[in-house]
Amino acid sequence: MPPTPAAAAPGAAGPDREVPDRGRADACPGALRLHAADDGALARIRLPGGLLTDHQALALAEAAEALGDGELETTSRGNVQLRGLAPHCAAELADRLRAVGLLPSDTHERVRNIVASPTAGLDTAGGTPGTADVQAWVRELDARLCASDWAAGLSGKFLFALDDGRGDVAALDADVTLIAGPDGTGLLRLGRDGRGHPVEAGQEVTAVLNAARSFLTALRTNGRRAWHLREVPELMPAGSVPLPDFAGAAPAVGALPGGLSVGLRFGRASAGQWRTLVAASAGELRLTPWRGAVLPGAAADRLPALAAAGFRAEPGSAWERATACTGLPGCAKSQADVRTDAARALDAGAAAGTGTGPAGVLPVHWSGCERRCGHPAGRWVDVLATGRGYRVTVNGAGAGAASTATAADATDVNATSVDVTNEEMAEAVAEARRTTK
Repeated sequence: MPPTPAAAAPGAAGPDREVPDRGRADACPGALRLHAADDGALARIRLPGGLLTDHQALALAEAAEALGDGELETTSRGNVQLRGLAPHCAAELADRLRAVGLLPSDTHERVRNIVASPTAGLDTAGGTPGTADVQAWVRELDARLCASDWAAGLSGKFLFALDDGRGDVAALDADVTLIAGPDGTGLLRLGRDGRGHPVEAGQEVTAVLNAARSFLTALRTNGRRAWHLREVPELMPAGSVPLPDFAGAAPAVGALPGGLSVGLRFGRASAGQWRTLVAASAGELRLTPWRGAVLPGAAADRLPALAAAGFRAEPGSAWERATACTGLPGCAKSQADVRTDAARALDAGAAAGTGTGPAGVLPVHWSGCERRCGHPAGRWVDVLATGRGYRVTVNGAGAGAASTATAADATDVNATSVDVTNEEMAEAVAEARRTTK
């Protein structure tokens, strides 16, 4: 899971602020470029819009069992990772993915980073959903990315977001964000700009691609190295239309007007759990950037089976909006088995009746080292392993040295920290999540 820098205030970063050194190659893993982890090789399969057919989803479960550790891991971009892979299985994995349409381009597979509003077209709550066919945008953008030679030059970390107007994925601070308007119009946001560029109806995907290509051109013209637009905002034109604050809300778990929504604990599921998820679907799955899954058209009577299989199916538990990095034993840099420690703390909070409670309670992320891989955007509770216990920070924005953080991210006048033992952690985290200042 790559580090996800916290959001900075629009306009806070300028040409004089510190920019990460991008002289080294982008080593982001993919389906063909496997990453060597302590628990074996890791493959990251890009799923534009988080979209999977039931056939494709079952193929991933079969690959996890046959080639890996039997687990599937979802990411903060709605992708899937397979872990514990043997190095010699790369060719077989690629063949399996090609056979079900999950590897349409060997040259562009790492740049297919597209998130989209997962409940688009399924409900009528929040923003202006239903004003755009986001899934059609996803398919068109993916196809045109793979067909564009220049797009192979994008970093494997470069992110596109397609928002149906409710402001969910627009809050993820993608490199290029397309936001649907209520009247067929659209706005294009570049990086963390507080203003958007108007987009004509029918030209939405073209505008997204042009923005990404302009970014690469600007880098070459100015002799700069960057993986993200937010690192070099001075190279891109500012928008003209003020943007609102984005809700950034994940779909509530449970029954939706047009299907079901469930959460995966720490984004992981065994192959058996995954098959239960597929069996509950109506032929389509949408993995979300919040490590959940939306099942369009699925019947509400499937929820008990999903809950029994270990999926989060009811809102309000301590597990809601809780994430963690891989930790030990999968990552040698980690100071602790953070997922085991985090699960113990979350279960203790649930047993004590200290779930997430009312809306507005902060998300929480456990990290095994100061890279803080996979941490959420915006304001969050940072739980960092220290080797002696954990440091709990109220407001993780800019707390630490994530490799993609900027100087603007590192300013947080409200941050307060407390060092705790493992036994003290559950109470400290529950208190931190209720912080409102």
